Order: sequence, then structure tokens, then C-alpha cells
Amino acid sequence: MHRSQSRIVNTQGYLGIALLLLLPIAVLTVRSGAWQQGLSLYALACAGSALLVVVALVLLLLPRYAQFRPDIFKRTLFALPGALLLLSLLGNQGEIPPIHDISTDVVNPPEFVAALEQRGPDANPVKVDADVINAQLAAYPEVKTLRSDLPLEEAFANAVAVAKDMRWEIIREDLNAGVIEAVDTTRIMNFKDDVAIRVTTDEQGTLVDLRSVSRVGQSDLGANAARIGDFLTRFQSR
Repeated sequence: MHRSQSRIVNTQGYLGIALLLLLPIAVLTVRSGAWQQGLSLYALACAGSALLVVVALVLLLLPRYAQFRPDIFKRTLFALPGALLLLSLLGNQGEIPPIHDISTDVVNPPEFVAALEQRGPDANPVKVDADVINAQLAAYPEVKTLRSDLPLEEAFANAVAVAKDMRWEIIREDLNAGVIEAVDTTRIMNFKDDVAIRVTTDEQGTLVDLRSVSRVGQSDLGANAARIGDFLTRFQSR
């Protein structure tokens, strides 16, 4: 009996190590360009780790595994990272809508020109979608046009400087049109998201608008709204 129980505990540990190693493999797969396969591996690693943690909790409660509890606990540590990542993702599902296109101006969002040449045929469309707009307004009411006291030229230069500070790759910089286009590459998964910045004026002063769109994936997990918020905060603090 003890041999059978020991085998189960050891198997739990081996699976935990395998799933832990699968996480960086999934990330490398995404970074190689096979993002769908990579995200599938990532989901498998997280879900499998969570299942292992549940199994470990059950084993810890069973009297016949009492003498193996220290080993079960140690082996469960291998599965904790993936399980915690899954809990983090699930915890945000109710707050973050499954959208990937965010703009400070939902009526007339900044347009992409240079980015269209880089996005490729398989990238998410950049056509404005009414359902996406409604979802954004409900989830991110704070994402709005920024009004600035700076003259247009100074505001434009400030926007370029902020984009560079955020380590975005600027692919278009047109002062006459008041438009800046840039690409932001995420650190871990190496996803590329396109950003359009528009600087205009009206009778009340200078307006700064941004649009941030993910090239792949249905949901951005809040990344585009966070990116815009970070930019506007930096712009105002310069």
C-alpha cells in the first residue's frame, strides 16, 4: 500500500515539474510567432497546475497519506506558479471585456496608416466596431481625450518624447498631420500592439488622442487601456 501511495506522490511531483517547465516553453513558442499554439500550451500548463494543486489538497486530507504530507507539500510547490497564474487570469475575467481595441475618442478614433503595412493579413481588423466601443465605455470610462495647455507643436514633441520614454518603436511621425504611429512590444510574450497618437487643436486648446490595438488575440487582458493611461499620465507629468 505504501508503495502505491509513494508512486502517486512521486507522479504528482514529476507532473508538477513538467508543467512548470511547460510555462517557459509556451512563452518561447509565442515569441517564435506560433502564438495560438503557445497560448494553448500556456493554458494547458496553468490548468494542469491548478488541477495538481487540487489533487494535492485532497491527498493532504486523506489519513492514509499522513506520512507523505511533507513530500506532497514540497511537490505541490512546483504546481503553484501555474495555478496562481490561472487564478489571476480568472479573477480578471469579470472586470476585463474581451476586446483589443481602445481609443480615447470612440466617435472619431485616430487612424492607422503606417501600421497597416506591418500588421499583416492575419492581424485583428482595425475597423471600428460598435460593440467594442460600448464594451470600452462600460469598462474604461476614464479613457478620454486629454486637453492640454501646450501649443500644438510642443504637445506633439512631448508626445514623441513620451513614446520614446516608453520604448515604443515610432514608425510614423508627421507634425503637419498631427499624427504619430508606434509599436509597443510586450516584454514576456513579445506581442506587438499598434498605437496611433493624434494631436489636434480646437477653440479651447490642444487635444491629445490615442488608440491602441492588439495585432492578435481577442482579449488584451486590459493591456491597451493600461498603456493609454500610462502614456497620458507621463504626458501630463513632463
